[in-house]
Amino acid sequence: MAISDPDRGPDGSSIESRGDGGEPVEGAGTATDAEKDLPESPEAVDLAPERAWWRRYAEEHVAHLVVIVLLGLYPLIHSALVASPVGAEAVMLLPDVETMTAVLYFGLFAMSFDFISGYTGYLSFGHAVFYGTGAYFVIVAANGKLPLVPHTTPFLLLLVLGGLLATVLALVIGVVSFRLSGVYFAMVTLGVSQVVYVLVRDWGFLASNPRDGPFVVGPEGATAPIFSVGVPFVDPLNLDIGVLTGDSVVLGPLSLGSTEVSFYMVGLVVLVCYFALQRLVHSPFGRVLIAIRENEERARAIGYDTFRYKLAAFAVSGFFAAVAGGLFAGFRRSASPDNAFFFLVTGDALLAAIIGGFGTLAGPLFGRLLDETVREFLSKEGAGGGLLPYLRDTLPESVLTTDIAGLTVQGAIETFLNGHASLYIGLVFVAFVLFVPGGLLGSVRERLGGPIAKQVAARIRGED
Repeated sequence: MAISDPDRGPDGSSIESRGDGGEPVEGAGTATDAEKDLPESPEAVDLAPERAWWRRYAEEHVAHLVVIVLLGLYPLIHSALVASPVGAEAVMLLPDVETMTAVLYFGLFAMSFDFISGYTGYLSFGHAVFYGTGAYFVIVAANGKLPLVPHTTPFLLLLVLGGLLATVLALVIGVVSFRLSGVYFAMVTLGVSQVVYVLVRDWGFLASNPRDGPFVVGPEGATAPIFSVGVPFVDPLNLDIGVLTGDSVVLGPLSLGSTEVSFYMVGLVVLVCYFALQRLVHSPFGRVLIAIRENEERARAIGYDTFRYKLAAFAVSGFFAAVAGGLFAGFRRSASPDNAFFFLVTGDALLAAIIGGFGTLAGPLFGRLLDETVREFLSKEGAGGGLLPYLRDTLPESVLTTDIAGLTVQGAIETFLNGHASLYIGLVFVAFVLFVPGGLLGSVRERLGGPIAKQVAARIRGED
């Protein structure tokens, strides 16, 4: 039975529902777009040549494959460019591999934030609670402070256990907060986040100096554990991650240091999590979430228990946020209340989602990449490269000492560049809100007329 209601919500959007069980399907806010998701007529199916499942799957994921290949080649491209005649320019413009690793795990956190906020419309301002839970769980367990979790527990299992703990926490918070909506929901989650932040900052059980946060030191008298990604309990199929503790790999003429190995191993976990989230978004469950975002009252009117769907989405989001936090702790081997639980951590995820595109899932990853690229380009003292040291090193002394309106060129560089990265990031944020409200990925989708992967697949098949 198909249900079609031409009425519009407050924002002009509509919800269509179809299928044997009356499951709502995703539309881009109009009935015309929703019709694109309807199955082809029997006549059209009969005339179309049969394709093997693997060919259809490959066509539908060409866009994903291109992005994965480009990210996979990034360490090699970065290394080659730095060693080339344009090495100084490459160091100035391109984020280093360590920064890219941070982009991956924080991008996963931003995607988990987008899963609940972008697909249901409920802004979770306290999402850092789950990120910090995953990070602290990994470190505290590795230090042997959890009686039921030995410090030798494989890292991937710690990620799962930390995610499950965050899931339980999300259910507890969600039972209370989803009784409200709009700004009230956001304020409740923010309030809970601040309560947890203060608790963690003063809890001596977690660290000897809780305000600085815990470090991975291992149990007393034991060697500090190494965090590995691979097949648990099979040492030859694991590679260690960490800024200083990661493995190095030599494959013929190719040599990968610990930073590069960490980039690939963290990226592998993020890739698996992304495809899991994507599968949920494109499932009947995800379509109900989009229906809730478009018009929750109508979704409830056609028979869905929206409270349970929102609670389930919040739990899923909390799980993957904790996995991201665990990757952060495993790579950095430390965490603190300020970089794990503070509400501004959620603010960074919100910034990435707005720049990349709300409700696009992959968009927050690209938003975070742009954020980190601009920050490194304009960072104080050019940490990891950037414009400031490049100008200092390349401009001749005569230019640096040139006086312009009572200010030398070097003085202008120091005044307008040194330590002002956050200022320019704020300007970028305002520009996106005003002129690119759909974000990077959302704007591309709008121009192409739908999700990029689907549009690429259609063009490969020769469809209009």
